[in-house]
Amino acid sequence: MITRTANARWNGGLKDGNGTVALGSGAFSGQYSFTSRFENGVGTNPEELIGAAHAGCFSMAFAGALERAGFKAESIATTAKVSIDKVDGGFKVVRIDLVTEAKVPGIDAAAFQEQAQGAKAGCPISKALAAVDITLDARLV
Repeated sequence: MITRTANARWNGGLKDGNGTVALGSGAFSGQYSFTSRFENGVGTNPEELIGAAHAGCFSMAFAGALERAGFKAESIATTAKVSIDKVDGGFKVVRIDLVTEAKVPGIDAAAFQEQAQGAKAGCPISKALAAVDITLDARLV
């Protein structure tokens, strides 16, 4: 079993406080605050980090699914749009929209969509986020 780590530190109250998040690998660290999460303030936020993880995981899962089906992607570019909304007096991640464009020589549209949907279902991050509505817009370029 492989275990990855990340950490966060928060200082102060909800609206006037601030914090930092960091990946255990050291590849990223950043600041976050109420305004970077719920407004347009400077810094990152947990939803953006979930989006990066999901986009990266899906892209790799899609490449693997395509290879197992006999195709090799030249490129896969995925954006994950993570939506948070007020629900029942609190906030909840309510939807993730994956938008991917891939260049895959020799594949037809139906096989492309089948592999994309399979990758969405098989991606470990998609599985971890199964309580959230996840959509996929996959485009062959």
